[in-house]
Amino acid sequence: MTIAIPRLDRSTAAERGITLADFLVPISVGERLGTRLRHVVLIAAGTLFVILCARIVIPTTPVPFTAQTFGVLVVGGALGFRRGAAALLLYVAIGAIGVPVYAQDKAGFAIIQGATGGYLIGFVVAAAVVGRLAELGWDRRIGGSLAAMTIGTAIIYAIGVPWLKAATGLPWETAVAEGMTKFLVWDAAKLAVAAGIFPAAWWLIGRRPDDR
Repeated sequence: MTIAIPRLDRSTAAERGITLADFLVPISVGERLGTRLRHVVLIAAGTLFVILCARIVIPTTPVPFTAQTFGVLVVGGALGFRRGAAALLLYVAIGAIGVPVYAQDKAGFAIIQGATGGYLIGFVVAAAVVGRLAELGWDRRIGGSLAAMTIGTAIIYAIGVPWLKAATGLPWETAVAEGMTKFLVWDAAKLAVAAGIFPAAWWLIGRRPDDR
């Protein structure tokens, strides 16, 4: 039996702080599973997605090329402020206790203390900020989505590069070159793809019947 249901009002969704994940795993599912369990499932899924993105690596020193930042931006935008930050905190914690989930199958607290530790911390902050911007509706249009992803990427650099310098003793110009400049094209491509996903997904959601 077909039931006519109104399309999604994206402005109302933004006002309520609803993220893309809330439509992919709707609240009706949470009512069956329990709200807390639903949040746990979403956070765990976000962590797993970043772990999978970390498997995509082009080894370079002192910082490798990876798809991690793509995972961070997508998870933050999809899950929102709290769940996005929690997913990345869980990712960092799992690696810190020795599970090889970081890029190049690395693990341990020494990685956080080392050259790439600032990027891991930056992941948490970036996911939280991008998630909050998504809750405010920035991800509904391509311009806002690009801006949110750019801010998230800038946060990762802002924490990662100074940490790289402090951990390695490199001169500022070298730290910037090795920790940011050489990644700009690569990160711009990931940023653009991540930014495009959200408006496209919201558009598709708006064109199909809601399950309420």
